[in-house]
Amino acid sequence: MKVLANDGISQSGIDALNVEGFEVITTTVAQEQLINFINDKNIDVLLVRSATTVRKDLIDACPNLKIIGRGGVGMDNIDVDYARSKNLHVINTPAASSQSVAELVFAHLFGGVRFLYDANRNMPLDGDSKFNALKKNYAQGTELRGKTLGIVGFGRIGREVAKIALGVGMKVIASDKFVGKATIKVEFYNGQFINVEIETQPMKDILKHSDFITLHVPAQGEYVIGDKQFAQMKDGVGIVNAARGGVIDEVALVKAIDSGKVAFAGLDTFESEPTPAIKVLMNGKMSLTPHIGAATNEAQDRIGTELASQIVSILKTENV
Repeated sequence: MKVLANDGISQSGIDALNVEGFEVITTTVAQEQLINFINDKNIDVLLVRSATTVRKDLIDACPNLKIIGRGGVGMDNIDVDYARSKNLHVINTPAASSQSVAELVFAHLFGGVRFLYDANRNMPLDGDSKFNALKKNYAQGTELRGKTLGIVGFGRIGREVAKIALGVGMKVIASDKFVGKATIKVEFYNGQFINVEIETQPMKDILKHSDFITLHVPAQGEYVIGDKQFAQMKDGVGIVNAARGGVIDEVALVKAIDSGKVAFAGLDTFESEPTPAIKVLMNGKMSLTPHIGAATNEAQDRIGTELASQIVSILKTENV
């Protein structure tokens, strides 16, 4: 059987599939050529990440497909319900990248409170001639310890963020339409741990009380954070979006930064990927990364092996 990993797969995933007799193709096929490639090569399994979309036209045109897999959490680039109505298996890896995304959130938070997003731009330009002036500019940093982190979306990634926040010494509050409370297990290197129970709160309370806000929700039909929500936040709040582009109204975000309502924003996802708005890219108070939340070696190894395990389990069961 043949597996097309159109957006790539880790070597550990390839090895796991090869051992079970699968041929893994890692050629990146252009979206408009994908249907023909799948049919010409008799592909049984299509694996994607965020770059490739799997819509109804492809599903209808490729009757030999048995499995569609998404390396990661969100599956908004796949017509999941339609695929399953056609008896296709649709799989993903919801837990594999949670820790990597959570750590990136804190990379943005730590960089934000100490102005690293700006210092790293200006030190190469003026560090040798304006050192003391730059030192003065960046001398008003704050600490995360003791501050309140509001987590919007308290699923796997939100809970991983909570673990780090609690370890840092932050107060954690969370909002989620589907989660009433969760027990966060904070583990230490020597086997010790503590359990912290967190009850979710209404969104308005998160907006009102948080010093920093991070979003971990799937793509929505409308903005989760827009003008109305910014107006309810504390002055000088920091905000991070490592979830999906479109959950924050970027026009409203730029306006909130310019007014001082938002001190800084960390964005890993954007409304118009892969061509983010110039006003966002050029804003001096934005900490920006190109959708790399899950892009660590460890996460990709977990994603690859987890996808391989699911593929082998499904197809071996069907062939019994």
